[in-house]
Amino acid sequence: KETLQQCCDLSQLWFREFFLELTMGRRIQFPIEMSMPWILTDHILETKEASMMEYVLYSLDLYNDSAHYALTKFKKQFLYDEIEAEVNLCFDQFVYKLADQIFAYYKAMAGSLLLDKRLRSECKNQGATIQLLQSNRYETLLKQRHVQLLGRSIDLNRLITQRISAAMYRSMELAIGRFESEDLTSIVELDGLIEINKMTHKLLSRYMTLDSFDAMFREANHNVSAPYGRITLHVFWELNYDFLPNYCYNGSTNRFVRTVLPFSQEFQRDKQPNAQPQYLYGSKALNLAYSSIYSNYRNFVGPPHFKVICRLLGYQGIAVVMEELLKVVKSLLQGTILQYVKTLMEVMPKICRLPRHEYGSPGILEFFHHQLKDIVEYAELKTVCFQNLREVGNAVLFCLLIEQSLVEEVCDLLHAAPFQNILPRVHVKEGERLDAKMKRLESKYASLHLVPLIERLGTPQQIAIAREGDLLTKERLCCGLSMFEVILTRIRSFLDDPIWRGPLPSNGVMHVDECVEFHRLWSAMQFVYCIPVGTHEFTVEQCFGDGLHWAGCMIIVLLGQQRRFDVLDFCYHLLKVQKHDGKDEVIKNVPLKKMVERIRKFQILNDEIIAILDKYLKSGDGESTPVEHVRCFQPPIHQSLASN
Repeated sequence: KETLQQCCDLSQLWFREFFLELTMGRRIQFPIEMSMPWILTDHILETKEASMMEYVLYSLDLYNDSAHYALTKFKKQFLYDEIEAEVNLCFDQFVYKLADQIFAYYKAMAGSLLLDKRLRSECKNQGATIQLLQSNRYETLLKQRHVQLLGRSIDLNRLITQRISAAMYRSMELAIGRFESEDLTSIVELDGLIEINKMTHKLLSRYMTLDSFDAMFREANHNVSAPYGRITLHVFWELNYDFLPNYCYNGSTNRFVRTVLPFSQEFQRDKQPNAQPQYLYGSKALNLAYSSIYSNYRNFVGPPHFKVICRLLGYQGIAVVMEELLKVVKSLLQGTILQYVKTLMEVMPKICRLPRHEYGSPGILEFFHHQLKDIVEYAELKTVCFQNLREVGNAVLFCLLIEQSLVEEVCDLLHAAPFQNILPRVHVKEGERLDAKMKRLESKYASLHLVPLIERLGTPQQIAIAREGDLLTKERLCCGLSMFEVILTRIRSFLDDPIWRGPLPSNGVMHVDECVEFHRLWSAMQFVYCIPVGTHEFTVEQCFGDGLHWAGCMIIVLLGQQRRFDVLDFCYHLLKVQKHDGKDEVIKNVPLKKMVERIRKFQILNDEIIAILDKYLKSGDGESTPVEHVRCFQPPIHQSLASN
C-alpha cells in the first residue's frame, strides 16, 4: 500500500518552493491561478473538451496528496490549513463554473430541439449554418454523490442541483422581466422562452431532483399566494395604457396594428434587463435565430397573441383582465362618451326627415350637409370623441377574440367524450330502432367508460377524483361556454342614462323623424367620417380602425335600435338614391361618388358587426322565440261605426 501511495503521490505539483524562490521569500501567498491542480481543472472547464470532462475531478485529487504529505511528512498544521483554504476556494469556483456550463449546455440543447427545422434548413440554403450542439459528458459528473476531498465526502450532484435551481429561477425571472419591459406583442416571445425553460427542466430532471416546473414558474411569476401574477398584471397594464388607445383593428386581417396618429402619451416601460445567452435561448446563434422568428410577431396583435394570452393567463387571469376592462368601458360610457353624447344631441337638428328620391342624390347630400353642419364642424368629434369610442370598441374586440381563442377548449371536451359514455347518435335505417343500436354501441365502448371502471378498481380517493372530473367536464359542456354574451349584457347595464334611448315616442310606436335616439346621432357621426378626406389627411380607418365602428354598432344593438338605424340612416338613404340616379357632383367640396363608395364600405362593415353581435345576444334566447317585439294595435274604425 505504501509503495502504491508513493508511486501515485503527486503532492509536489502543489508545493510552492519554486514560487518562493522566485520571490526570494518576500511573498508567501499566491493566487489559485498559479496552483497546478486549479490550472488543470480550469483548463478542462474552459476548453469544454468532451473526452476530458469525465476526468476533471482527477486533478482535484492532487490536493488530497498535498494534504497527506503536509501532515505525514512535513507534519505542519499551517501547510494543511493553507491547502484546506485553497480547496474551499477552488471547489466553490469549480462547482460555480461547472453548474453554469451544465445549465448553458442543456439550455442550448433545449433551444436546438425546439428550433424550427425549416428555419435551420433555410439558413443552410442561404449559406448561414446554425451549428448543432457538440455532445459533452456531464452525465458522469452529475452521478457523483460521494467525491472524496480532504477526508470529506461531498455530494456533487446536490451542490450542482442547488445552483441550477437558482439558474432556472433566474432564467424564468428574466423571461418575465423582458416581457414587462416590452409591449403586448412580445407575449409570443415570452411563451417561447417559457417553453425552452420547460424543455431544459425536463432534460435536467433526468439527472437531478429539481422542484416541479410549475412551482418554479409560479414563484418567478409571483403567483404562489397572489390571485394573479406579474404576467396578468402586465397584460392589463399594456391593454389599458397602450393597446386600447393606440391600436387599430382590421376586420379583414383579424389583426390590431399600431395607429399612425397616436392620441395618447407614450407609455414609459421598465428598462430591459441585461442577460447572458444561456439565460435566454442557450447561445448567441440561437438567440439570433429565435429573435428573427419572433420579430414576425412584433408589428401586430392577432390570433397567435390571443392564444398565448389564454394559455398563460388561464381562466383566473382572463377573468381578472375582463373585469378590469369592463370597469374601463363603464368609466368611458358613463363619463366622457356620455358627456359628448349629451353635447352632440343638443346641436343635432330636432327633426330630420329623409328627403324624397325626386330631389336626387346631389340635393340630398346638400340637405344632409346643411342639417348636420354643427356636427360636421364640431372640432372634438374626430379627436377625443372618436378616440374614446375606439377604446371601448378595442376592449369589446379583445373580449371577443379571447372568446374565439377559448373555443379551442371544446377540443378536450371532445377527447373526453368516449371516456364519459357520451357517444354520437348513429344512423338508423327505416324500420330499425335507435335505442337498440345505441345500446349495442354503449356495450361496445363500456370498457372505456372511466367512472364505473375506477369505482370497481380504484381507491376511495381515486373514485372521488374521477367523479369530480366527470361532473366538471359535463358541466362545462352544458353551460355553453359563452363569455362574450355575459360581457355584452354587463355593458348593456351601463347604458342606463335616458339620453341613450330618448323620450317615449308621441305616436306610441317609434321615433321616425325626431333626432332623440342614439342611432340618429351615430348616423350623423357616420355621415362625418364618410366624407372623403384630402390628399395629406388621415382617414378614420388609419386613425381609429374598426374599433370605432364596433363601439357605435354595439351601443345601437344593446339599445335594440339596429333595425331603425338600418332603415333611417342618413348615409344609407343617400346610397340608395345615388345607386338609382348614378349622379356624381362635388357638393360643398364633397365628391358625391367617392362618398357613396365609402358609405357602401361602411355599410358592409356595420352589417357584419351587427350580425355577430346579434348572434351572441340571441344565443341564450333559444329558437322558441322567432318573433320579437310584436305589438298588436286595434284596426282603424270608420267614423260611421264609431258614432254607433
